Amino acid sequence: MAKIIYTHTDEAPMLATYSFLPIIAAYAKTAGVEVETRDISLAGRIISQFPERMSPEQRLDDALAELGALATTPEANIIKLPNVSASTPQLKAAITELQAKGYDLPDYPENPQSDEDKATRAKYDKVKGSAVNPVLREGNSDRRAPAAVKNYAKSHPHSMGAWSPDSRTNVATMDADDFRHNEKSVVLGADDTLRIEHTAADGTVTVLKDELKVLAGEVVDSTVMRVGALEEFLTTQIERAKADDVLFSVHLKATMMKVSDPIIFGHVVKAFLPQVFEQYGEQLAAAGLSANDGLGAILSGLDRVANGADIRRAIEQGLAEGPALAMVDSDKGITNLHVPSDVIVDASMPAMIRTSGHMWGPDGAEADTLAVIPDSSYAGVYQAVIDDCRAHGAFDPATMGSVPNVGLMAKAAEEYGSHDKTFEAPADGTIAVVASNGDELLSHQVERGDIWRACQTKDLPIQDWVKLAVTRARASGAPAIFWLDETRAHDANLIAKVKAYLPQHDLDGLDITIANPTDACATSIERIRRGEDTISVTGNVLRDYNTDLFPILELGTSAKMLSVVPLMNGGGLFETGAGGSAPKHVQQLVKENYLRWDSLGEFFALAASLEHLASYDDNARAKILGDTLDRATETFLNEDRSPGRKLGTIDNRGSHFYLALYWAEELAEQTEDADLATAFAALAGSLRENETKIVAELNAVQGQPADIGGYYEPDITLVSKVMRPSNTFNEALATL
Repeated sequence: MAKIIYTHTDEAPMLATYSFLPIIAAYAKTAGVEVETRDISLAGRIISQFPERMSPEQRLDDALAELGALATTPEANIIKLPNVSASTPQLKAAITELQAKGYDLPDYPENPQSDEDKATRAKYDKVKGSAVNPVLREGNSDRRAPAAVKNYAKSHPHSMGAWSPDSRTNVATMDADDFRHNEKSVVLGADDTLRIEHTAADGTVTVLKDELKVLAGEVVDSTVMRVGALEEFLTTQIERAKADDVLFSVHLKATMMKVSDPIIFGHVVKAFLPQVFEQYGEQLAAAGLSANDGLGAILSGLDRVANGADIRRAIEQGLAEGPALAMVDSDKGITNLHVPSDVIVDASMPAMIRTSGHMWGPDGAEADTLAVIPDSSYAGVYQAVIDDCRAHGAFDPATMGSVPNVGLMAKAAEEYGSHDKTFEAPADGTIAVVASNGDELLSHQVERGDIWRACQTKDLPIQDWVKLAVTRARASGAPAIFWLDETRAHDANLIAKVKAYLPQHDLDGLDITIANPTDACATSIERIRRGEDTISVTGNVLRDYNTDLFPILELGTSAKMLSVVPLMNGGGLFETGAGGSAPKHVQQLVKENYLRWDSLGEFFALAASLEHLASYDDNARAKILGDTLDRATETFLNEDRSPGRKLGTIDNRGSHFYLALYWAEELAEQTEDADLATAFAALAGSLRENETKIVAELNAVQGQPADIGGYYEPDITLVSKVMRPSNTFNEALATL
């Protein structure tokens, strides 16, 4: 018998789980549906790697590995909430918090030399960055705005900043020697085991990765970003931002691209403060202070450097002499360069576009911005939207169409599977991908410090991706565009496969085309201005970018998307939206006991999960739960019960109450199962009768600090008390 696995993750989604999961558990149990949880939080993942150092009560199973195995089976039914894709500073912070709580964890080895340190570093690197998604995503992605959400956005349009034709906001990207331009790609003719080798100028050969197993038909790419060209590009853009009197910002993905992008981020920090690193770089490195961790980590560590005060003054002088930096928090002086995980491109760029092309400056005011995206693979997509807004003004949520996405992501496809195959060149020479018979498949000249990476994309996921695109085009009636660039090596191989696999399906009456990402974006935004929908069929990174970009413009948030992953072996993975704003929500809860996190994505994922369970297990009651939850969610939207924006309105906990009320009423009124209707009739009556009292109890706690006992591993008792403050509501649920 299949069951629903609800994941315990991090930050705001995790806090919301303490409020919403008791509702799910009570309703599901009453209907005979089994729901279990698995802890895949950053803290849980860390603890699971060191069982030998834990006491019996501290020890945790590797829930991520368990779910990864489950995802390959037909009975898989996993609801996956957003989790922390930890940057190195976040990982270190989590380790420090857990150590303070009594967990015997080793420090994160910055420069491991001993075998023990290397083994420790490997364990920590296993949970760093995009550790979760590649394991669970054994299928491709189907993300779209549910009709109820889209209709709500049209009737209650969110605020959009006004665009001026004179806006100086632009994207800056490299035009040579980046990942995009140096890419090479090959399609494997047979199963093989490859290796990656570095050959130094003196002929010394070092194996960087061995035992790289590949399958026939698999696409393997390699590429390099040349740091000399990167540094020259960054220096030019810093000068350009100052000359144009616009804010300077960098937009990377230092969480998901956990090896390459922190290195690029470090180069940005050094390029912005060249004199600091020329004069003090060796001292900072000796103190374990790396530009890759961001300016904030350096500043916080200067107290342990002998002449830290001098370095601090030099940093302040460098910041004052450069262009104005875009700010994460101008009140606290947190700049765009403070923390690599603070400014994530797929969330930060659409937020900027939605706000008149502005970011916040050091003076706390909005200003035009030069958005620096070093690698040019997808930067043109954002420039196309900026150009369109400059020409035609902001989009109108009341009339605009939609851009759902079908994303190729199964089996860690493309860039998001590159982490174990990304290296800083240790010396001048070449890095090559070599077949088992010694043939050199791909090769690049490198200089010391260049960032080289290889990626894999398996053939079966590509076939499944094409099938899913056709399925969605048929179901929706909307045209579909494969966002692929024939002049890019990897995309050229994918285009050949798409053209081979499309004719295997019934294409009669369908409008399915291929265009490079910039042109595909221009077509899509031209259509959404006319209120027309266009399916974007994309690779893994563009899947991430598009499923933030268009929902943030259309709906005001990407958290309200329906995200279904039909797993290739028949199971289902149901994702609940993006978690980019989750840290700020936690800070607000701790400060004033108010959680703005919107759980609408969880509602949609749960309904889809119940529908899948009903189909897999022929479970009539699961179907009733799903159908009634869908209707309750529509009422929830129509009644505007999402969390408010300020104290005194309902927050996440109040929104859960109203969802529970509407769901209980729908269950009590449905006619398919009389016993189920009877079971929920009393609860529905009790919740409706006590509505005013429950809302008052939920709102009464607002305005005071909340103690949850930790950021990465909150205290269960404390956070449960914080997230369930209405005794009247709790007692009513207990009657089930």
